[in-house]
Amino acid sequence: MRCEICGKKIIDEPITTKIDGSAMKVCKDCSKFGKIQRTPSKPAHARGPQGTARGRRIPQSRPRRRETTYELLEDYNTIIRQAREKKGWSREDLGRIINEKVSVVSRLETAHMAPDTKLARKIEKILKIDLLEKIEDTTGEEFKANSLKGSTIGDIARIKKH
Repeated sequence: MRCEICGKKIIDEPITTKIDGSAMKVCKDCSKFGKIQRTPSKPAHARGPQGTARGRRIPQSRPRRRETTYELLEDYNTIIRQAREKKGWSREDLGRIINEKVSVVSRLETAHMAPDTKLARKIEKILKIDLLEKIEDTTGEEFKANSLKGSTIGDIARIKKH
């Protein structure tokens, strides 16, 4: 095995050292650059049968669920303003209903401020509009499974709709 810092061949057992937050297997000379990590060995009687630790079952890893994220629509400011005007409300009226200052409503409608997900949900519910677009993230395994051979940057990056 070779040292992960200098590349020198490690003759004895490598030393696990934490350097800038990363645990690395290094030689004795390079171990001075970080904090040496000691891994306590468990006595034989503490280890249970295979797959358990002290009689407790070790949980099996489950496939990760897709996480759903939301992205704010690009023209959110126009959508908010048009929906408010359609209802015949002033900025003050909308601010009072959603429990926000008039300046917040004004900054939203002029696109000087983007609402967070919580505020966007509140506005969607009150004005009966859609401000957030659903995006499904792929897990790491799915990403690895999809071959990147022959892919372009357009295949990898998500292109915004105009």
